Amino acid sequence: MPATRRLVILGATGTVGVQALEILASSASPLEVVALSAHSRATELAAAGPAKAQRFLTSDSDQDSDLLRFLREGAYEICLNAVVGAAGLPYTEAALSAGCDVALANKESLVLAGGLLTELAAQQGANIVPVDSEHSAIHQCLPGGKPKDIRQIFLTASGGALRDLPSSKLAAVTPAQALAHPNWDMGPRITIDSATMMNKAFEVIEARWLFDLADHEIKVLIHRQSIVHSMVEFIDGSMLAQLGPPDMSFPIHYALHFPQRKASPLQGFDPVLFSNLTFEEPDLEHYPALALGWRAAKLGGDAGAVLNAADEIAVEAFLQERISFPDITRLCAAALESCCKGFVADIADVLEADARSRAFVTAEISNLSHS
Repeated sequence: MPATRRLVILGATGTVGVQALEILASSASPLEVVALSAHSRATELAAAGPAKAQRFLTSDSDQDSDLLRFLREGAYEICLNAVVGAAGLPYTEAALSAGCDVALANKESLVLAGGLLTELAAQQGANIVPVDSEHSAIHQCLPGGKPKDIRQIFLTASGGALRDLPSSKLAAVTPAQALAHPNWDMGPRITIDSATMMNKAFEVIEARWLFDLADHEIKVLIHRQSIVHSMVEFIDGSMLAQLGPPDMSFPIHYALHFPQRKASPLQGFDPVLFSNLTFEEPDLEHYPALALGWRAAKLGGDAGAVLNAADEIAVEAFLQERISFPDITRLCAAALESCCKGFVADIADVLEADARSRAFVTAEISNLSHS
């Protein structure tokens, strides 16, 4: 491994990208930022990171192609993909194709095309290191045992903003209520997904591909304190957990420096302050979206792409107050039932499934608004 690893940060002006740059600036990191990208924030991009780093503004299609070309050339060792949404998938594929490691904050990449990407990473000798706090936790626990030694894993969930609201009142929930997350400061879509627990459904799909698990080996627990980020139970009954405060800086720092551990100024949590940690089984009547994650993980193929696209369209419609909160999950279930065709041979098949699901849900929302 070179003494200085070259790093590309995609989505450099977003929450994860900004945190990554702050982490690098506050610690003696052996990483050199060689390229940065943003979708539309040209001014912020110009001011981000070291002056000598190349910059790509991806709102322009020609420059977008330049970025993909740069990624495929592989003049770097690691790429932090913090692009939001399905748009991040081509960048993950490009970096892995070049044999470069990917610190993956763009969960949609694995939800849409986990089978294709994990196979590509294995072929190219590249690592996919998750930045999601839950999958980072599992990743950190796995040095204690190989995947074949796993009995099951437990993904923890805060339960979101509506965890204590009676299920009978969910139909009247407003966007403002669903956006009031009790623990985490996140973007609007992921915060709504936390309230439905569709985010956890996606994490089930991610875990299926990252750790080569069957759907029934992936469990979910409500953990209100967001301190235990996930747990692994091994076949001998032993269990490992990764703990820390609800701060994305920790999984970002871990992913950027993997496979090494590097010193940082980050402060972990005080065990005395969290002496009472609680865990609950999720109520599937309150969180019907969870079942869709296990179903999509079992189906494989294009199911993840269909589910993600449906959720993206439905959440936006809810935020615009065009549909009710429960409609989000109902529309996603309908898309999973109607839009899946099965096997995907390449990214083109994935993007076709994505488009098919978006069109279906858009039409369904239009029908709801006219009914």
